[in-house]
Amino acid sequence: MVQIFLSSAVARRLAKAILLVALVCALQFPLHAGSKGKNTNAPTENWVMSLDGGRTLTWERTFSIETDVKPVKGFWTKVFDFVAGAPDLRFLVNPYSVTTDSHGRILITDPAARGIHIFDFTEHKYKFIQHLSRDGMGKRDLRTPQCIAVDASDNIYVTDSEAGVIFVFEPNGKFVRTIGSLKGGEGYFKRPTGIAVDSAAQKIYVTDTLKDKVFVLGMDGTILQSIGKTGSGNGEFNLPTELRITNNQLLVVDAMNFRVQRFDLSGKFLNAIGSLGDSPGSFFRPKALSIDSEGHIYVVDSLWGMVQVFDEKGQLLYHFGERGIHAGEFQLPNGLTIDRNDKVYVVDTFNRRVQIFQYKGVHETAKGELR
Repeated sequence: MVQIFLSSAVARRLAKAILLVALVCALQFPLHAGSKGKNTNAPTENWVMSLDGGRTLTWERTFSIETDVKPVKGFWTKVFDFVAGAPDLRFLVNPYSVTTDSHGRILITDPAARGIHIFDFTEHKYKFIQHLSRDGMGKRDLRTPQCIAVDASDNIYVTDSEAGVIFVFEPNGKFVRTIGSLKGGEGYFKRPTGIAVDSAAQKIYVTDTLKDKVFVLGMDGTILQSIGKTGSGNGEFNLPTELRITNNQLLVVDAMNFRVQRFDLSGKFLNAIGSLGDSPGSFFRPKALSIDSEGHIYVVDSLWGMVQVFDEKGQLLYHFGERGIHAGEFQLPNGLTIDRNDKVYVVDTFNRRVQIFQYKGVHETAKGELR
């Protein structure tokens, strides 16, 4: 009887504790009538640019942590987290490059975290990809992931500036192989940075920033061609970074020549966009670029905290952004991509976030980047 009495007392205390926890959570996380399905990630700021010809650019949202992609937690999940402790969450530490795949997933490299964040707002899922050798000390560890691309099958290609190779993963994040590895484990490239995949032509384009070249590879990693050399003339580079292929063209950010160069896919120079300066139409720290459905070229300038938009001839169409922490403001932005729906993703590195904008043009024929 004593044992039963004690057990009952413990049970009553436990029930009171649960009730107390529930009350605390209810006070801390109140549930309002009609709040079911409420989108807590809805924009809290309004930012719209009206452009020529009825075009618009509208800020949609920002995200930075894995909970941004997941459904709103229910009451009892909050109670459980309160009792057991909230789980450790992944967040953007030093995001650098961004791309999207055919399912709308957003993939972001993070050199400080030594991995790749994948945000899936359609399926409300988050994934973090790392690759370490079995002992964690191998020469093929993912060390400093830089730029990222996907092929037509959504396989993931990531340049690693420290390892000197390209890492390849399946869409689910399973490691497949490295490209550019030499005997002894070191990489062929001095500093691989920008990368793009042309699945139709079965080619991979990668910039080697320290060699001042663009290498064209077969899908097996065989070097088919190199474009450029050190210099400031047409077709020459001074620390090239990101690149894109689109509409039978290759565009390369020629960072320390303060310009973007356009080539055809054979490597023939077409023209250059931009020059050194501190006014719109010129660059100081160009970092990344992308192309919308109308063929407009978007270029991130990290130092000025802005994105400039040009036509193929190099004429400035408009620019957006300034230094700051609010919608449409950036601090040291680095990455940029535009998906087939003309959503513009800007990696706002120092603010540790990605901002999404929606561009609405007047043409229905999509160009976009090759995969």
